[in-house]
Amino acid sequence: MNIDRTPAQPLAVPPTSSPAGQQDGQQGGSGAEPQTVPMHTALQKRVVRVLIAGQILGGIGMGATLSLGALLAAELSGSSAWSGMAATMSTLGAAIVAVPLARLAQAHGRRVSLATGSITAGVGAILAITAVAVDVFPLLLLALMLLGAGSATNLQARFAATDLASPRFRARDLSIVVWSTTIGAVLGPNLFGPGEALGAALGLPAMTGAFAFSLAATVAAALVYSLGLRPDPLLTALAARTKSAGIRRASGGLAILRGNAAARYAVVVIALSHATMVALMSMAPVHLRDHGATLTIVGLTISLHVAGMYALSPVFGALSDRVGRIPVIFGGQAMLLVALTVAWLSDGTQGTMTLGLIFLGLGWSASVVAGSALVSEAVEIEDRSSLQGFSDLSMNAAGALGGALAGPILALAGYSTLGICAMALVVVVVVWSAVRLRATHA
Repeated sequence: MNIDRTPAQPLAVPPTSSPAGQQDGQQGGSGAEPQTVPMHTALQKRVVRVLIAGQILGGIGMGATLSLGALLAAELSGSSAWSGMAATMSTLGAAIVAVPLARLAQAHGRRVSLATGSITAGVGAILAITAVAVDVFPLLLLALMLLGAGSATNLQARFAATDLASPRFRARDLSIVVWSTTIGAVLGPNLFGPGEALGAALGLPAMTGAFAFSLAATVAAALVYSLGLRPDPLLTALAARTKSAGIRRASGGLAILRGNAAARYAVVVIALSHATMVALMSMAPVHLRDHGATLTIVGLTISLHVAGMYALSPVFGALSDRVGRIPVIFGGQAMLLVALTVAWLSDGTQGTMTLGLIFLGLGWSASVVAGSALVSEAVEIEDRSSLQGFSDLSMNAAGALGGALAGPILALAGYSTLGICAMALVVVVVVWSAVRLRATHA
């Protein structure tokens, strides 16, 4: 398929023109691809560049404050037992705003939705500084919840990369945007020191200077989205759909799942893969510390895990476009199984833990990239933002539940048992994937 056409010309995409990799379950049997999809190469490239810039800024905003949130929660509450509430509230916030942001995108476009999410995270940064200044712990929890909107915005940005993408390169474009999160995630934590210096210069309370960087980064991201996503990719795709085949009222996420087997499968793949990753990753620092690892070793191990999550996502995106979504999901689940087996047999040393967490990140990346591509093509364009929002809600809720259950399992039965329990989630995805693959080739 030649996608290098004149800017004003939409590409005609008949339903049977899917590439070889798309015949193993990606398109859900709903006629997901509209008859005419605008695939202006230059516009799509610009959209992806804008999303990359926004993701880098958003990653800086989140990375600069997430670890500080745990420290501040312990300090303001007076107990380290509350430190875990930082991640919990951030995840909860991301889950709460996922669907509203998707509805905003459907009504007003990605530009408004992504900018609103970024600004909401910026408000969270302001409230976090205020909470420390007035020493009010509940206000800090609210601030961390609003900061979670930044995570939801970053998740939605990956779907924005698919609105105008050619079916041949949809997973690739999505994965490039996912990969760009790595840059901000690496830069953000390195702003703790400069943040303290800036905070001292501005007269901010101790340990809140990094939130000033977070505020600046999220406001900059909002400006990037507001100014760069013109014309809006989702509204452009919806307009093309209206001209070619008319447009109907969008369905809600639950209604879509009830009537669309491909959508159910894609959402479950992402949610269970994320729950598996969060359960193992969230308990890894505790397990390492229990076996004598220093904070430096713990930090290095988690950094390598994060690199596994994002660094190779373009590779998985390209593979997903070339060989198909479901084969890549199988590969992702295989890597998750390796990680869980290492956790089961692990002696708690840094080497084995690092190996397991790298495979955990790689398995998550392959499964989420391929699953997200499936979510984007399981339904017509008018239903995509609803399904994407519900998918992100499910993903964050599953992650929060996985992390919440992992703690008691670790305390009662140990890290090895946690690895065995998480294998059940992998089994569900593998069996369902086999059923989907067989159905599409029947």
